[in-house]
Amino acid sequence: MHTLHDEHDLGLQHDLQVMALRLRERRRLLGLIAAGGASLTLSACGGGSDDTSTDTSTDTDTGTDTSTDTGTGTGTTTGTGTSTDTDTGSTTCLADPTETQGPYPADGSNSVNGSVVNVLAQSGVVRSDIRSSFGGLSGTAAGLRTTLTITLVDVNDSCAPLSGYAIYLWHCTRDGTYSLYSSGVLNQNYLRGVQTTDANGQCTFVTIFPACYSGRWPHIHFEVYKDANSASSYTNKLLTSQMAMPADVCNAVYPQVSGYSASVSNLSKVSLSSDNVFGDNTAAEIAWQTPAFTGDITNGYDATISIGLRA
Repeated sequence: MHTLHDEHDLGLQHDLQVMALRLRERRRLLGLIAAGGASLTLSACGGGSDDTSTDTSTDTDTGTDTSTDTGTGTGTTTGTGTSTDTDTGSTTCLADPTETQGPYPADGSNSVNGSVVNVLAQSGVVRSDIRSSFGGLSGTAAGLRTTLTITLVDVNDSCAPLSGYAIYLWHCTRDGTYSLYSSGVLNQNYLRGVQTTDANGQCTFVTIFPACYSGRWPHIHFEVYKDANSASSYTNKLLTSQMAMPADVCNAVYPQVSGYSASVSNLSKVSLSSDNVFGDNTAAEIAWQTPAFTGDITNGYDATISIGLRA
């Protein structure tokens, strides 16, 4: 197996030090602005993305195709984000259910060809745009651009944003393969990255829309860590779970976007209720696990989701 080590790497600790410095500078700026009576909105964390979106979509997550295949991705998603009771003024949110990490986490918990695979220990893993490989590897994952903004909230504290937590995100290619594990992409580590949540509990990943491979509903994996320093090994994770992709967006992307044709047949053979991960969840959990998408198959998609953690 191709080694991920680069003799010129400065290491994960270097990345974390740079992130910590940026976070301190951002907090100092927030304090200065607040003192002057102004307000500041932060769009993302870490390396950040220029993409912004407004969440106007909902998805009932029934696992049935309700799309007209116009490619506009205007379906609806219920259950994501937080809600406020107008009578009591209290805010409620759901704790994300723990789901399996699957066989391709690259977080130090398993091996390939006898070698432990831990992308979290590599310099460069802390990044917003995860479409390309890093750390001495080269290659870019083809597919429809998807910008995912995550808001991490504390279920035990009225959905208060959780700042400074680290989120590790990974998923398959448009062909249904996983970097570092699958034939043809053993020497790639793209579609994997770590971000730290900002003062609003948010971070943003720029990636591609994942494929539907045989036997699984289309999904994205993630792990949550207390902070960037602890996000170097699976032994420190607080939560492992998965996001379910909306049926209407899948049915818009797969038949019409180049490279996703195999997903059409795979999707027709699986549903949320039959999926071995999402199948045992309640309707509320499925809705909570489904990002809200806006955009189209020409320009790509922007998606938002809240992750509820019992901090």
